[in-house]
Amino acid sequence: MLATFLLALPAVLFIVDPIGVVPLFVAMTSRDTPQKCRAMARRATLAATGVLIFFALFGTLVFQVFGVTLAAFRVAGGLLLMLTALDMLRARPPGTRTTEEETAEGAAQEDIAIVPLAMPLLAGPGAIATVMVLMAQHGGGWENAGAVLAAIGLTMLLTYLVLRSAHRVKAVLKQTGIAILERVFGLILAAIAVQFVFDGGRELLKG
Repeated sequence: MLATFLLALPAVLFIVDPIGVVPLFVAMTSRDTPQKCRAMARRATLAATGVLIFFALFGTLVFQVFGVTLAAFRVAGGLLLMLTALDMLRARPPGTRTTEEETAEGAAQEDIAIVPLAMPLLAGPGAIATVMVLMAQHGGGWENAGAVLAAIGLTMLLTYLVLRSAHRVKAVLKQTGIAILERVFGLILAAIAVQFVFDGGRELLKG
């Protein structure tokens, strides 16, 4: 269970990437009070947690309904993670999570908690694919399933703590510090993506 947790936590944490969401969150809440920002951060992380847990528990039904093998989904998820990692290495918002138009629309909204913050910024396609692969790969028993769910829970707790202090985090790290962390996270995420593709490709070749 501990081994599964230690594998799942960095995969989920780096794909959710709370540090990378900070500049977008600050930009979209520039006119809001600190109390409203904290409330939106809380609702967004709760909603994103619910989305990721739902797909972690019931995502395997997708494999059965569409006849997709875990190996094929692992390769697809790895490629999606690699696209995100490449954007992170270039310190720019991942195109797989949100577009400039969606960010601009979010800035004009009164409440961004559910859209676009919870989805697609926190619980985007990459995060959903990651938890589905992790659960299918390590969900053989309740211990491993619990470890994946615990990784989701801890990631979202850390995300909430970062977002509720987003303005202070950006003031301390500044744009340069955030870009450096983005590149470090992107490098680790790229390695995880390669492992996903390698494991899935090996299973496909065996089949």
